[in-house]
Amino acid sequence: MIFTKRSSPLLVLVLGIAALTGLNVAGAAEPTGAAPTGQRVYANRLALLKNPKPLLADYPEFVQPVEEIRRYEAPLLVDDPEADLEVRAWRFSYNARGIVEMPNRLRAAHTAVIVVHPWGIDDGQGWITPEPAGVADFCTPDKNHLAGRHTHEVIDPFLKRMRGKAALVMYSLRGGPDPIRKQLYRSLDRNPSPQEREVAQKQLTEKLKSFNYRAAPLVSELKLSRDLPVIDYFKQFPGLDAGDKYDGAGYWDLPIPVCSDITRAPDDVVIFDEDGYPPLRKFLKEHQVRHVLLTGYATDMCFCKTTAGYENLSKDFNVFLVGDATLATYPANSTPRYATNAHISFAAINQLITQVSWVKYVGKPETARADRTSAKATP
Repeated sequence: MIFTKRSSPLLVLVLGIAALTGLNVAGAAEPTGAAPTGQRVYANRLALLKNPKPLLADYPEFVQPVEEIRRYEAPLLVDDPEADLEVRAWRFSYNARGIVEMPNRLRAAHTAVIVVHPWGIDDGQGWITPEPAGVADFCTPDKNHLAGRHTHEVIDPFLKRMRGKAALVMYSLRGGPDPIRKQLYRSLDRNPSPQEREVAQKQLTEKLKSFNYRAAPLVSELKLSRDLPVIDYFKQFPGLDAGDKYDGAGYWDLPIPVCSDITRAPDDVVIFDEDGYPPLRKFLKEHQVRHVLLTGYATDMCFCKTTAGYENLSKDFNVFLVGDATLATYPANSTPRYATNAHISFAAINQLITQVSWVKYVGKPETARADRTSAKATP
């Protein structure tokens, strides 16, 4: 704002009051709860932190805590009008030569919580790992059970805490909107009735449990050339084969359910990967979402690259990766701790990372519910 010698004292006073009270130049106030408009100057001041505690240290069984030589405190980044959700976050900068942390103040009614690929496998719903050599999700039954326990102990309590405050709780699933899941879950364009859900649940159980989960055993003989046996070896016995041979024909056409370790609510929304990103973006915008708290699986693959992965979402929304509410795949290891640490740390170069304990609701749930009621109704 520039004042000249010809500016009247009254004009100077009016513009000064406008700047302090949130009025635009025309004198109109920002609507309550509206998205902030215009630009602001961000002072990128970094203050060195002394003896900070390790990051992502609340669930060390699942994620190895992050420790760095230098950590800095930066000013408030996201600052919503009438914010009611505090989300501290961090990122890594090679140029700053350390981790940069900053507070954020979000409006819960403008925030979606998304779980990437919480597949219901080996969890009692009927979709199981094929035997004797099939692979799916984290690729062994034992590792799938560990992921289910992580869902139960970390993600589900977080969803329960955010549900009724955040604008949306959502799950992404592999495949398209098949007839069974379309009637079982609320999706981007449909919210089935309780009667439809009851029928669909029975159909899901019948379809999953009637499938033959027996497939071929490991290959017992390999034909190797004398000069290049290593090449021939891996061609015939790869480290990961999730095709018909070991999983069985039709296995990946089954309707993958949401993990039973999640306590679902009727208004939770399922995102089908095959619908693509544009419909998801449109749906979130229609529901006034500007911020996303991203959780789910697997940190090194689906979490970043599928329809609801951060590579898509971070183009249009303020995305916060909840670093202890995700697990990376962990081949050749008995724990996901180190793989998850590594992939979250790499993502932190261009993404903001938070953790479950850093997401704190400080407002009243009634406020968020009122805001959602005024948003565009779901078909």
